[in-house]
Amino acid sequence: MSLKLSKLFGMDIYDSEAGYKGKVYEVIINLEKGRIETLTTEPLRVKTKSDAKKILTEKAVPYRNVKSVKDIIIVSNRDVPVEEDAAPAAAPTQNRYSSKYYQTTGRR
Repeated sequence: MSLKLSKLFGMDIYDSEAGYKGKVYEVIINLEKGRIETLTTEPLRVKTKSDAKKILTEKAVPYRNVKSVKDIIIVSNRDVPVEEDAAPAAAPTQNRYSSKYYQTTGRR
């Protein structure tokens, strides 16, 4: 399912226990990763970095916590762990079906 980014603005945010969190005011996008990072319920037009940090910690929802978006946005009460994009893949193990297994053990 796809959704226009502009549809998010002004949507109500509720937690999974039906607690009202606020309306979407700002959407923060990570352009390098191409995904939404955070939804804020207050504007980020502030004078100091400490004010911005306060809004991002107290009046924002990490997008990874979003469970559903339709007429409203439902978010998880618990913080969802951050996914690591650059996690190295596990090395394949040698099993009896790999050609390396037969080369190293001499079995057929």
